[in-house]
Order: sequence, then structure tokens, then C-alpha cells
Amino acid sequence: MARLTWHDAGTRKYEVGVEKGVLYPISDAGAYTTGVAWNGLSAVNESPSGAEETKVYADNIKYLGLMSAEEYAATIEAYYYPDEFAECNGEAELTTGVTIGQQARKKFGFSYVSKLGNEVQGENYGYILHLVYGCVASPSEKNHQTINDSPEVSAMSWEVSTTPVEVGKINGVTYKPTATVSIDSTKVDSEKLTALENILYGAETGDVQDCLSHQRCIRSFMALLVLLVQQVEIKEAETQKHRIIGRWLHQSPPF
Repeated sequence: MARLTWHDAGTRKYEVGVEKGVLYPISDAGAYTTGVAWNGLSAVNESPSGAEETKVYADNIKYLGLMSAEEYAATIEAYYYPDEFAECNGEAELTTGVTIGQQARKKFGFSYVSKLGNEVQGENYGYILHLVYGCVASPSEKNHQTINDSPEVSAMSWEVSTTPVEVGKINGVTYKPTATVSIDSTKVDSEKLTALENILYGAETGDVQDCLSHQRCIRSFMALLVLLVQQVEIKEAETQKHRIIGRWLHQSPPF
């Protein structure tokens, strides 16, 4: 093999920041609704668990190692949250402006973007689009302090657990269920990424016809994911897309 080299131009990559947070509440019918911009998002701290080895011994040696299931969890930190998140936070509105707490917590989907940089282009190198679905937010601590000569904004945080959904077979490989998808803008096809972002964030006026109705676009997310990662002919891809759309119309889609 060729001799390894280190620190070639453009290879010193790093990930930084968090922006473009979007909330996707799940309706009572089990479908993800139109996305809502989450302003004030300050951090998303991923904290997966599981994937731990259980050692099995036989004949006085380690016979094998069994791996436990992996679960995805995260902590969302923000200075405030969109009104649509209230039901996900266990709140219910009795009348306009009057809410009560300790109610049932609705599930939701969530997406955000982190910047991808290198030593040549800096933070303009690219970005990673993160999608998280099947989320449930746990109660969080919220502090209120007096205003003084060095006031601080009250920060909020939520512990988030997830329920993975089926991925199925892609490119002949069967994958385990997952609750997360990460999309690297420097590696995927730019046109396909734009199509996906039109679904997640809404389309420009001139592209509305391409997006069709928002609800149909949300339900076809898995089809777009297949098109992002699967190298197939267009006709075959369309067949796969409609098959997946049909399946997800009868259960909760990831987005």
C-alpha cells in the first residue's frame, strides 16, 4: 500500500456549532406535522447508551462477547422553545395564555445542523444535517433568578429519549432500527440534499410544485433517504420510493 501521510491540505476537519433547529410534532394520528423553527437553540448533547459487552466464558477462556442493544438519547438546551413544543413538554392550554403542566407528553421529531470545517475553508467547508425521530422529552430544571448588575438569561434543557424505527434493506444490506440519520453536505449529491431540505424547511416559491403537499413530502422521507444512499437506476428508485411511501402511510414515518 502507499505510504500514509498526515496533515495534507484540507484534511484537518472539525465539527462546530448548532443551528437551524426544527421541531416536528407528532399528531394524534401518529403523523409528523409541519416543521416549526426552533429559535434560541444553544446546544444538542448526544448521549447514546448501551452497546456494552457481556463476556461469556467457557473452557477457562473467553468464549464470546454479547453486545447489548444501543439506545440514542440527547440533551437539548435552549433559551426558549416554540409554542408547538408545549405539548411535548407536558403542558396543556386551557384557554389562550393559560396553561397547566404535568400532562401527557407528545412525541416529536427534531432536526438541526452543525458546521463542518477544515483549515483551508474554515466553517465554509460544509455542514452535517442531523435528523432525530421518535423523541420524548423528560422534565427539566428551570431556574428563575433576580435581575442584578450582571444578569443572566434563564437557560432550559430537556433530556430526550428515542424509539428507533425500522431501516430495512438498502444496497443489499439489512440494517438495524435507528433513531438518527446524519447527512454530510460534502459527500451527498447537492441536488438530492436540496430536495430533502425543501421538505424539512419548506420550498422557495418557485419550487413549491416540486414539493407537492407538505404532508406527502413528510411521509416520503424514507424514500428520499433511499435515493440519497442507494445507487440505482431512476426507474428502480421510483419503484422503491412508492413501495416505501405505501408502507409508511400506514404507520408513523420518521419524517
